[in-house]
Amino acid sequence: MPPRTYISDLGRHVGREVEVAGWLYNKRSSGKIHFLLIRDGTGLAQGVLVKAEVPEEVFLLGETVTQESSLTATGIVRADTRAPGGYELSLTGLKIVQLAQDYPITPKEHGTAFLMENRHLWLRSSRQHSILKVRDRIIWAVREFFRKNGFVLIDTPILTGSAAEGASTLFETQYFDLGKAYLAQTGQLYLEAACMAFGKVYCFGPTFRAEKSKTRRHLTEFWMVEPEVAFNDYVANMDLGEELVCYIVSSVLENCGEELKKLERDTKPLENIKRPFYRISYDEAVAKLQAAGSSITWGIDLGGEDETILTKMYDKPVYVHCYPKECKAFYMKLNPDNPKTVLCADLLAPEGYGEIIGGSQRADDYDELLSRLREHGLSEEAYKWYLDLRKYGSVPHAGFGLGIERTVGWICGLPHVRETIPFARMLYRLYP
Repeated sequence: MPPRTYISDLGRHVGREVEVAGWLYNKRSSGKIHFLLIRDGTGLAQGVLVKAEVPEEVFLLGETVTQESSLTATGIVRADTRAPGGYELSLTGLKIVQLAQDYPITPKEHGTAFLMENRHLWLRSSRQHSILKVRDRIIWAVREFFRKNGFVLIDTPILTGSAAEGASTLFETQYFDLGKAYLAQTGQLYLEAACMAFGKVYCFGPTFRAEKSKTRRHLTEFWMVEPEVAFNDYVANMDLGEELVCYIVSSVLENCGEELKKLERDTKPLENIKRPFYRISYDEAVAKLQAAGSSITWGIDLGGEDETILTKMYDKPVYVHCYPKECKAFYMKLNPDNPKTVLCADLLAPEGYGEIIGGSQRADDYDELLSRLREHGLSEEAYKWYLDLRKYGSVPHAGFGLGIERTVGWICGLPHVRETIPFARMLYRLYP
């Protein structure tokens, strides 16, 4: 039997007979020749089945096999620059593992609702495959960056007893006899405890927001990476965010050229992602937006449209820092130069993609944090452990959250965040 190989490794076997196992992506016939486009998850390869070169029953299988049927194929590897991946198989054998009947996603155009309903199958398409390969690279880059920079991974709870980003966007469940529990909106509060033990930490996992939003940027379940660093202020926090984003973009450009090409992504804007990024205050942002025709007034958080307007003014990401305290979370440190604002910063991606990072310096004084809890009407008892961190060796510290799906959307140049995750959870989408 010829050796089994992956399509991505065909270049190592030129001139030799091999076997590949996969699925029929597409096919066309020309008289006495079948051209079978086979995929195996690692790539695409064209198998050429010539009637005069194989037994009749094998050639008939080439007529029988249908889109997305599973199969094994043997053949001689030939180098061909015109072929997908640069190699093709001169087929010597073909076996159908399972014959697919009436595969619903045909080469014709389909609506988004239909494709989302068949997401379990849509993942097999070339475009979706490319997007999720880029996502995989982004996740690897994130982990590499924090490992190289001495961060310790801390796994924070998915089930929590309190809110961090506002009670109105919590998913709740009954937790045995202890009352209500909530799906985590962030791992940040627990990371603050961990950074007092390890100095530099991060968590990486799913987060949940019961936000009744239908915009192109929102999911109810998404993945977020969150670093937290002891003795960092909000300026050092911005520096860290810049370094991480530059590392991610550089890694994708280096490793995902083929995927970006398939997505028809113009890489020139990505090649421009170098430090330093732009930094403007919230006050400056409001002035720029008002001059551009926005109806925003001071004290309101930037909306999606405002972020789009603002980012189109810049060719690189831009930090907007020192927002009004009323529109930000209770744990952010008050700005000593203007107590109406907090020491926070959101990073907005260019090309109209908006916020990909939200971060701040945390309130490290016990009395200030207690006052902020009371302003927000939050339970002191539920946050007793969090207040403890300000009693036993409190230090200045800062951190942020980077949303993976929004980052994937920006880097891939996608119009909607629903394609950036294998199975999107949105306001009206829980299937499949």
